Amino acid sequence: MRKSSKNVYVCIVLSLILIALFFPKTQSFLKAHNLRWLNILSFAFIISYLTTPIIKIIAIRANVFDLPNEERKVHKTATPLLGGAAVYIAFAFAIIYNDVYSVEMKGIAISATIIFILGIIDDIKGLRATVKLAVQSIAIFIMISYGVVADFLPNTWWGHTCEIFITYIGVMGITNSLNFFDGLDGLATGLTSITALFLGFLAIQTGQDFLMFLSIALLGSSLGFFPYNFRFRKSAQIFLGDGGSTFMGFMLAGLTVMGGWGSDDPIKAYTMPILILGVLIFDMVYLTISRIWSKKVHNFYEWLDFTGKDHLHHRLGAIGFGSKSTVLFIFLIDASLGLGALVLKDGRTLDAIFLLLQTTLIFFVIIILMLKGRKNSEH
Repeated sequence: MRKSSKNVYVCIVLSLILIALFFPKTQSFLKAHNLRWLNILSFAFIISYLTTPIIKIIAIRANVFDLPNEERKVHKTATPLLGGAAVYIAFAFAIIYNDVYSVEMKGIAISATIIFILGIIDDIKGLRATVKLAVQSIAIFIMISYGVVADFLPNTWWGHTCEIFITYIGVMGITNSLNFFDGLDGLATGLTSITALFLGFLAIQTGQDFLMFLSIALLGSSLGFFPYNFRFRKSAQIFLGDGGSTFMGFMLAGLTVMGGWGSDDPIKAYTMPILILGVLIFDMVYLTISRIWSKKVHNFYEWLDFTGKDHLHHRLGAIGFGSKSTVLFIFLIDASLGLGALVLKDGRTLDAIFLLLQTTLIFFVIIILMLKGRKNSEH
């Protein structure tokens, strides 16, 4: 059987499952057996999977491609962009149809939509870093105005001001860090899937069903797109584009800030999401320090607009990792940190400190590999 025929059959089967999910009896059965999460996951996955080929056709007809560039990019052939639209549509449909909503979620949804539209425009026309920074800042402050802000400092004016500042820097950093990771087939999509999965598990552990549903919706949307973006023996059929990667990064950051991580101890409470987002945080911090130290960037605008082959996945490639092995290696690191976060739920403050130290040592080892990769690339 030809692969194209198999794809048609898969789409037909998924379409039938999607139709079945609309039936009231199906909905009642899933709710009665506490399987609402499966309903949301299925909706998001199927819609994303079925929508992606349509988005690909639109991108091709609109001539929106990511062109090869040896100095800045890894892929060798022109590849359609706008794939993130399928993820956005699937996520939005899953949460709206399943009524997964709150005031805070409204703030995240409005802001994430602004981020998504900004990224789509950047994919099509290209935007200056100052414009992207300004619009992303507006989106973050809209989210903050809906009450989505870090909450761990004393309830004073200076404490609240610091929390707003930390929220702004954290969300801005994670949003663009995932965008920076969108440099190898499946990397940003897979990182989003793994991170959303562990956020969902952590939400279950801390009794946050609403946050779990949102994480599951993002997981399903990402997984539906993944088969088109990561293929073992072939290159990606379509890329997320800035619209997709910044939207997904913003959602991960927003959900992390929105969550209450079930502990009166701020060190323990915030160590858990920090571990889950560890790979993104590491790449953001390391590259910021590295680029400022080497004088490649001089301000925040240049940091946002700078594109180079100095990210974790580029460094691993420089020491001999293939593209696919690099992606899988980073997935394993991300999953390992996520497991540490889940174990910490019933741990102590000292356990949180030890896990942070362990994570720091792991990343020091990775830094050594990255520095070796840079030396190899210079020879």
